[in-house]
Amino acid sequence: MVLLVACGGGEGGRPDGGSLLPSDPTALPEMDAPTFRALLDELRGTPVLVNVWATWCPPCVEEAPHLAEVSKEFEGRVQFVGLDILDDRPAARDFIREYGWTYPSVFDPTGGVRDALGYVGQPVTVIYDREGDPAFEHVGAVSEEMLRTEIGKVLDG
Repeated sequence: MVLLVACGGGEGGRPDGGSLLPSDPTALPEMDAPTFRALLDELRGTPVLVNVWATWCPPCVEEAPHLAEVSKEFEGRVQFVGLDILDDRPAARDFIREYGWTYPSVFDPTGGVRDALGYVGQPVTVIYDREGDPAFEHVGAVSEEMLRTEIGKVLDG
């Protein structure tokens, strides 16, 4: 699941008023399901693309360059968020750097966030509209064309 621009005017966030969304793409803060839901609430008002991924997942490797390209194209209009599951942080940081992802990912060491969102397996891509409702869901590797088309629908809607 993937989500996208920093604070979209929601009421989530940290008690100290800071954002749950890291500014460093390789920060990989660990999140549980309630914290991830709070992040999605924080981003409400901005379309968000959430992508569930792992370094050891061949379809995730296949789609990684597409996510990098499209995230740069829609920067400032859609907030991309990676959800790295069942992985190793150092390997995940290397993966992010290798594919040039400029958007943040969060770390789900047990897959519990993915499971709480109702998905099995990876990769999974979800695009949330400005109201925070899922507008597109796809299990498996996504193409650049599919990403552009589905993001366009949310931006035009």
